[in-house]
Amino acid sequence: MSKQILHISNGGSLTAYLKELQIEGEIVTWQEMLCEGPTQFLVHSDELIKARRAFLGEFYNVDLDLAKVDFALKQLDNANERYTEVVLWFEYDLFCHINMLAVLNLLQQKKINLPTYLVCSGRVQGYKELKGLSELSSGQLMKHYKNKTKLTAEDLELAVTLWQIYCGVDHNLFKPYIVKSSSFEYMSNCLKAHLERFPDVITGLNVLETNILKLIKENTIKSKHHLLGYALNYQGFYGYGDIQLQRIIDNLSPFYSVNTDHVELNRKGHEVLLGQYNASKDYKDNRVFGGVKKVAFQFSKIENKLIKSPLHVN
Repeated sequence: MSKQILHISNGGSLTAYLKELQIEGEIVTWQEMLCEGPTQFLVHSDELIKARRAFLGEFYNVDLDLAKVDFALKQLDNANERYTEVVLWFEYDLFCHINMLAVLNLLQQKKINLPTYLVCSGRVQGYKELKGLSELSSGQLMKHYKNKTKLTAEDLELAVTLWQIYCGVDHNLFKPYIVKSSSFEYMSNCLKAHLERFPDVITGLNVLETNILKLIKENTIKSKHHLLGYALNYQGFYGYGDIQLQRIIDNLSPFYSVNTDHVELNRKGHEVLLGQYNASKDYKDNRVFGGVKKVAFQFSKIENKLIKSPLHVN
């Protein structure tokens, strides 16, 4: 049997697009959202799958499809004998970059020693906004594929280090890597965005949550569904999906009112944006980012780092 190229895509929609374009090779679809919930350095284990299943069920009422997990992993068996190279298709945002780090670590943990390339969308000539891979025209996507980046040994080593930090308890260790050059063009943006996912020392809300309140304040928002559309389009380097942002919008309900024809900030919402009220008094979010509880740390803009939350100083 002749060897093929192994493609690992960032989701089902891109896999369908690549099949439509008849990309040569075999495609593995990576369908996870490791930017939220518990992770472990060993990417594939029964213990981690159990933890991920519990998290997805509790927070998003989603049941992890074990059949799809097993199928994807079996496609990586005997990869050194079956494939000539690996091509990763992941986008510019934090959602994709955390998944990408996991995939690169899984390849190393399975001792897959093949030339590895990255196709990463983001800035596209002629467009002001960043573009996802599935948003590209067929010609643009094929141009990205033709110009794919070969990852170096240093890049792969960096991916291992960053994944190890993400699965650990000290995410300030990311700071030196924000300014480190690599083949991952958007890694710096994603690492900065990640640190700002922790609550601000003054307001008690993170960047995404604050941005949603600002969207309500600065725009005519007719409904929560309308607000979701705005949040999806104006989230910067996060790449969150509908269910993630909808959950954040629902959790922020103490700070806005939903009227018949519009959504508006209430007094607390205005005070939070002015830095006169700490939202943590009303906003409880017990999510985990890798190896760290969100509520265990706060982000200090003055110190430009995470500091322990007053409730978790011991």
